[in-house]
Amino acid sequence: MGKNIGFISTRFAGIDGVSLEASKWAEVLEKNGHSCYWFAGELDRAPTKCFLVPEAHFKDEENKWVNENIIGRKVRDISVSDEIHALRQFLKRKIYKYLRKFEINLLIVENALSIPMQIPLGLALTEVISEMRIPTIAHHHDFWWERTRFLINSCWDYIRMAFPPNLPNIKHVVINSAAQEELALRTGISSTIIPNVLNFENPPVINKNQAKKWRADIGLDDDDIMVLNPTRIIDRKGIEYAIELVKGLKDSRYKLVISHESGDEGFEYTKWLTSNALLHGVDLRLYKAQISDPLSSNANNQKGYSLWDIYPSADFITYPSLQEGFGNALLEAIYFKKPILVNRYATFIRDIEHKGFNFVVMDRFITSEIIQMVKGLMESSERKEKMVNLNYNIASRHYSYIELQKNLSGLIASFFVAD
Repeated sequence: MGKNIGFISTRFAGIDGVSLEASKWAEVLEKNGHSCYWFAGELDRAPTKCFLVPEAHFKDEENKWVNENIIGRKVRDISVSDEIHALRQFLKRKIYKYLRKFEINLLIVENALSIPMQIPLGLALTEVISEMRIPTIAHHHDFWWERTRFLINSCWDYIRMAFPPNLPNIKHVVINSAAQEELALRTGISSTIIPNVLNFENPPVINKNQAKKWRADIGLDDDDIMVLNPTRIIDRKGIEYAIELVKGLKDSRYKLVISHESGDEGFEYTKWLTSNALLHGVDLRLYKAQISDPLSSNANNQKGYSLWDIYPSADFITYPSLQEGFGNALLEAIYFKKPILVNRYATFIRDIEHKGFNFVVMDRFITSEIIQMVKGLMESSERKEKMVNLNYNIASRHYSYIELQKNLSGLIASFFVAD
């Protein structure tokens, strides 16, 4: 019997990893007869299925004030505690209203119980889940201990309570084996690994006109070679290595394009990258308009470009991340059959590399051998085709919607055995 499933986070909009993965989960769940509804501080989903609460966003002004007074500080003033609890009560009432409006049977909390970017929301959720004993899946994409900015704070009491909470009616899902081990070590909480996925059973439908138009909009000529770095502009993405690669290729046709916006961790890195590219004579293009989520239930009503317009435009993908929870962009590049440079970040080494993919692999350095490998690959359509087809077939076996559906069905069944 289909359930009314409520997704809750600070934001379901755009092309951040949390929003994208939630869209995939919802797509699979709805194909299995469930109905999905959305609660967040920013939403780009079908309005009839949404419950918008701007105060739940991590960029809400009151929440930003709270964070400024607890993150990076060792002492918390009573006025900050009072504000946190006022927001907690407000958000708690909104969550109850949302649950009643859509008659929610099961909650899926996306990262809002993982990282204390919105502490009042995390506290409100923990209390509601405890009071209602509502079946809940806490989907953790990354944890606070993976971000150095959270290591000094004046809110350890709240973090221990809600990030994440250890409650009997919550089943925890992580996206890699290191997170599973660290979660158990730090909290005693057991979890299920469900890696990121894509619909490899159905190859992407490509709008060639949109792809061509996007290339033109960022100023590329027909003979330009587009090197796409499809990540947010934050320092752990290692985008300087993409600049180094393009510099080493020594060919003015190569243009480096970054499709995603700056992240939530400051804009100094963007300025430095721009200066670095200029210094080394690398043509760097930053696309500053918002790219929409092609998997959103409201995708057909969104204007501008979707992520699925960007990948077909690219000739080569760089993914030099230093740290990733899993690596959505890596799967997306495989899905669109693009050759890829990937750095050996920890999750890649532990969970992905041994599956037999064929990438251009770097290990913290762009060497002359790597540059020659990329040159040779770009000059041989046969080698390129063989590489991308192999990668697509391997990903189909390990990271498909079929695998996601099996995992989700098992989790949901464990809550509703008697149904």
